[in-house]
Amino acid sequence: MPPKLQFVPRKSTERGQADHGWLKTFHTFSFASYQSSEHNQYGSLRVINEDRVSPRTGFGTHPHREFEIFSYIVRGALEHKDSLSNVEILKRGHVQMTSTGTGISHSEKTHGTRPVHFLQIWATPKQRGLQPKYYTRYFGDEEKRRGFVKVVAPAWSENADLRRDGNEVESKGNLSDAGSEVCDTPAPVQSDLTMYATIISPGSPEREVKLVGSKGYVHLIQTSGYNAGEAAGGEIRIVGVGQPGEHLAMREGDGAYLKVTSGDGAVLKVENVGDTEVELLVFDLD
Repeated sequence: MPPKLQFVPRKSTERGQADHGWLKTFHTFSFASYQSSEHNQYGSLRVINEDRVSPRTGFGTHPHREFEIFSYIVRGALEHKDSLSNVEILKRGHVQMTSTGTGISHSEKTHGTRPVHFLQIWATPKQRGLQPKYYTRYFGDEEKRRGFVKVVAPAWSENADLRRDGNEVESKGNLSDAGSEVCDTPAPVQSDLTMYATIISPGSPEREVKLVGSKGYVHLIQTSGYNAGEAAGGEIRIVGVGQPGEHLAMREGDGAYLKVTSGDGAVLKVENVGDTEVELLVFDLD
């Protein structure tokens, strides 16, 4: 009988990468000048770019449509402006979601004197032609250290909260810090995609997350610093519960495709087997 959960590694060194001076970036899937027929999309997950942007630079105003675009801030501060009059400064812990729908223009630039390190993630919407929407959420490190935190979920899921930031707070027209109150509701996405985040210290017990979709993806964030060479830094081991022979070791920057072969889902187990704290994202996909 095949295992309920199968892994296909996506090594950090195999990702597309570019150093533009002001921008150092890695592409998990086809993006810009990096094109790969083998790594174009997985379920609704279309883009995972791990970006580092220098101070006083960034992505100028540009349009998008028919994509769900969210940013996961790792370090530094990101200044967001868009054609819906949203203007915010996003810092570590923030998840910012733009449901572009029929069309939106936005800019994303470094705020302050330090570089910003963030993950830019795109998903394809389940329904086209929707009205553009904008959401922000905040999830603190201590919450992530306690277990897997659901930070993004389908807009139609049971615990979806369609308010702008979960607290009915508006930030229109004037540059201000996004709220940093811990929010217990994930950012809503118009896709069959759920994203979990967690931080695991060395020596911590193994951590589990239930996958209900037919596939998934794991990304171990490159928190130890920019590294275009062989993956280094923190190290984890992932395994499917009940299948000890099926496991995969990962270092910072590495990813893994997950294939769920059971109709009733599967449980992913993650263990920090290195000597430094690690931060990772897990996507549950259909």
